[in-house]
Amino acid sequence: MHARKDSLPASILASIRNRKKRLDALHLDKSPRQQGTLIASYNVHKCVGNDRRFDPERTSRVIHEIDADVIALQEADTRFGERTGILDLNRLERETGLLPVPVAGMSKAHGWHGNVVLFKKGLVRDVHQIVLPGLEPRGALVAELELEAGGGLRIIAAHFGLLRHSRAQQAKVLVELMGQKSDTPTILLGDLNEWRLGDRSSLHTFQSVFGPQPVAVPSFPARLPVLALDRIMANRRGVVTAVEAHDTPLARIASDHLPIKAIVNLRGEDGNVVGKPSRPKAGHAG
Repeated sequence: MHARKDSLPASILASIRNRKKRLDALHLDKSPRQQGTLIASYNVHKCVGNDRRFDPERTSRVIHEIDADVIALQEADTRFGERTGILDLNRLERETGLLPVPVAGMSKAHGWHGNVVLFKKGLVRDVHQIVLPGLEPRGALVAELELEAGGGLRIIAAHFGLLRHSRAQQAKVLVELMGQKSDTPTILLGDLNEWRLGDRSSLHTFQSVFGPQPVAVPSFPARLPVLALDRIMANRRGVVTAVEAHDTPLARIASDHLPIKAIVNLRGEDGNVVGKPSRPKAGHAG
């Protein structure tokens, strides 16, 4: 028990040290982005920043900073009553080229239970809206994309609940979903609200499909990130490079979470596209 008490201060100190290294790197490393598909996850906190100010424009500027090819957003709709989208998606498309994955039956909302997937230059082959179990209304958006950069990619964008028992149930649902179609390279990303490790963690459930978890990247709270609540993981080894936080002055104030991002390489060592899809079932022009 004594070791557990000491672990939190140690993690805070480690986070401060690592944060300083990341901030130094922002000033020193101006090299171009790595080759590959940049994928990101961002809990936008309904566009309310750490200054308690509602500012969708500021949130959009952070999304613009990230410059992702595919990005999953959480809390992009109002939560209660009739869900309504908060961001100006038309302006985002004009300025960044990001298009929303279409969601059926949601006239005013951007996404599904606040989950939105935006992408550049590709086709949407299929979309599924998954209701996740638990006391809180939660969901996952599953989008099968064919990106112009090459290769088919399944995105599972999720926002897990605050209760441990609910998270365990939600992880089980997604693992069962993966068992039905495991042939396509799949990225699970989002705010999984899980910082615990070990057998009782919902993250442990994912090992059967996604293998050992990559090194945790603290993303919450944004001003001084200590907890790795946000995750990006793939069902194929080597598809996702090291995950990192998008830690900028604007991102530190625009939401209570920092965005996280990673490079996805859809080509194997032989140079061929991994999991190249057959002819699309349904399309959405990019």
